[in-house]
Amino acid sequence: MNAKFQFRAGMRYAKRPEVYEIAHIVEHLAFGANAEFSNEQKFEAEFTKNGAYHNAWTSDFSVCYESECADFEWDRIIKLQQIAIAEPRFNEEELKSEKGNVRAELTGYMNDYSRLLWPRLQQLVGENVPDLQERLKTINNIELKDIREHYRRTHTAHNLRFIIAGNLWGKKRKIIRMLNNWNLRPGERFAIPTNELQSSAPVLIRRKDASNITFAFTWMIPRKLEPSEIYAMNCLNHLLTGTMSSNILGQARKNGLVYGMGSDINNGWYDASWDFDGEVNAENSVKLFKLIHKELVKILTGEISDKDLLNAKSYATGRYQIGAQTVGQISDYYADGYFTNGTIEKYSNLPTLVKNITKDEIVKLAREFISSNINAMVAVSSVEKALIIEMAEQLKFD
Repeated sequence: MNAKFQFRAGMRYAKRPEVYEIAHIVEHLAFGANAEFSNEQKFEAEFTKNGAYHNAWTSDFSVCYESECADFEWDRIIKLQQIAIAEPRFNEEELKSEKGNVRAELTGYMNDYSRLLWPRLQQLVGENVPDLQERLKTINNIELKDIREHYRRTHTAHNLRFIIAGNLWGKKRKIIRMLNNWNLRPGERFAIPTNELQSSAPVLIRRKDASNITFAFTWMIPRKLEPSEIYAMNCLNHLLTGTMSSNILGQARKNGLVYGMGSDINNGWYDASWDFDGEVNAENSVKLFKLIHKELVKILTGEISDKDLLNAKSYATGRYQIGAQTVGQISDYYADGYFTNGTIEKYSNLPTLVKNITKDEIVKLAREFISSNINAMVAVSSVEKALIIEMAEQLKFD
């Protein structure tokens, strides 16, 4: 059985900017002292004794607690999740330890260029988020009273959503009774914060030891996508960067321009983004971006062959058939839409969504993103900024 318990309790819900990293530390403390166990080590030993797994993650908006266990101990594990999530006992000793652990985690991210890119890209399009350096500075400001306040305000019954996947036959009523017994205040379901979206000039994050160029760029639209549109964009991304035979990545690899790059669609509450990222050597960078431009122009002018579209849809159908082999895969499928947008698209509906994808819909969506005038690009490298500007110039469309 796989279980995910999500609260809208992420960093954007910090009481004040000076304690921005508080949600991250609350997440780290989730498996520490609680009503039945005096410390993390004792709780961990009990939780994992039959092979069960647990983890948690934090984002701008979410704190999510996850577990996976054998079917025979599902009720024991859900009970332990209840104790950890609904009955924590925060203390100074564990707070001090986890502040150190979070500081080490974020410091490590400073050496991961993709981790440097995305917060800066978010800032450029108007999202109210700090970068890694700014996040690190907030850790020392967090006190035990702040932890308790954030937890009490955000970890409430109405702010909770959950997904449980497994052999639920004959268990659903008991699961509901168990969840209704969680000691959580009623509270409220928090709204997703809004942003005033904007476009921006390209930005270079200079790192002397970066021998190549790690890049990311995005186009955004000020609305969320429907499920059918998400799958149309997924199909387009497959055509462009999905495999070694795709129109951008395949040609780039064939010509020795880039080892790896990708594209993705991200659907939010108020907006959606079409994101590209990768790494390229400086001498190949402008050539790669000219290739990206050339292939995107083909999409915008409707140059998608029936064969390519059929192959992309066939690939999506195959991925559908192998995409629900474990309870974790099933749970992951539902998590993004349900936790982010409150939408539930049944897994069994995917073949119909894929079948109905048309070339006209793909072209229309691509044009909407690129003509939105909400875009930005960030690169991490030791090169001069003039090269980054030249790369970005290739992404302009008439």
